[in-house]
Amino acid sequence: MNAPQPTASPTSPLQAKARRKRALVLLASVVGVGAVAFGLYDWLVASHYEHTDNAYVQGNIVQITPQTGGTVMAIAADDTDFVRAGSTLVQLDPADARVALSQAEAQLAQAVRQARTLYANNETLAAQVRLRQADATRAQADIDRAQAEVARAQDDARRRQQLASAGAVSQEEMQHAQTQLTAARTQLAAAQAALGAAQAGVAAAREQLTSNRSLTQGVEVQQHPSVLAAAGKLREAWLASRRTQLLAPVDGYVARRSVQLGQRVAAGSPLMAIVPLKEVWVDANFKENQLRNLRLGQAATLTADLYGKKVQYRGTVAGMGVGTGAAFALLPAQNATGNWIKVVQRVPVRIALDAAQVAEHPLRVGLSMNVEVNTRQQDGPSLAEAPRREPLASTRVFEQLEDGAEAEVSRIVEANLAKS
Repeated sequence: MNAPQPTASPTSPLQAKARRKRALVLLASVVGVGAVAFGLYDWLVASHYEHTDNAYVQGNIVQITPQTGGTVMAIAADDTDFVRAGSTLVQLDPADARVALSQAEAQLAQAVRQARTLYANNETLAAQVRLRQADATRAQADIDRAQAEVARAQDDARRRQQLASAGAVSQEEMQHAQTQLTAARTQLAAAQAALGAAQAGVAAAREQLTSNRSLTQGVEVQQHPSVLAAAGKLREAWLASRRTQLLAPVDGYVARRSVQLGQRVAAGSPLMAIVPLKEVWVDANFKENQLRNLRLGQAATLTADLYGKKVQYRGTVAGMGVGTGAAFALLPAQNATGNWIKVVQRVPVRIALDAAQVAEHPLRVGLSMNVEVNTRQQDGPSLAEAPRREPLASTRVFEQLEDGAEAEVSRIVEANLAKS
């Protein structure tokens, strides 16, 4: 037979109560230690960080627009293509631009020849002045001879008058002397009139010379205003002929292509866009109560949903928005109503990214980001205090369009200055 099992002694109520008390004390101790640890963590660590998942990648979207109208003949880049700065994106029909350039070249040549005519007229008009002065000199000499003839005729008539009173000459001789005196006076009057006409001719010729010299004085043919104006028109036509090729202003990726072959485009109409992904940044939208500790220059850690937490980006607070998103919305909120409900507003904060990291792990415009800003360092300003010293963005692609225009102007000017 089996031996009877010993029965367990029942636990006394006092022992159970003691065990419960010890468990409650232990639980309270654990909760207390956890609360203290969380408080210390929040005070020493968490309070120095601001976090938001309302952040998105932003970048420059460079619109490609023609500077002159025309018909699309070729498209050299499509969406998602990578292009280099200066490469051709769209080719417009250059026929109209070539015709305008030819007309501008002809107008410049004509302006040079007309200016040469003005300079040549200076010598012609100066010769006219000298000719008129010679006419005036001859007229003065004729007056001198006529005055001498009048004086001689007056003396002759006076002698004959004295002789006639004594009966020494006849009345016929007396009348003949008077006739000669009248003829001499008539010649004198004619000579004086000729001198007046000659002097008027001299004045007119000098006026014409002065007027012509005012159009040429102080400048050479190459610097004549009409030549400069025609040269400016030629440069304008030269630029228009070069602008039939639409060039990429920056390195980047093509997006939003809307242009099609054969399309007639107008100046300023958007054809496509280029996004330089090496120059992206993050706009993090922080709540109002998160802004009190944010300062420019603070370090930030970012992760993208595209790569997950295994890729962390280093960033820096580069700027803070001057208004909330709602303030700049197309339809701003109107809160002057009876059923108004307060909504916590958000302000965009720009986070600049490390260029090397962006090149290693490219981002796309519009991607979601998680941003955590270390706010321990608070000696920086909350808003920019000085203007930029360097341009935000620049390109030298379009400076090359004018290359060759000056050489073409010089060639046409020199060709039409050559003596025939």
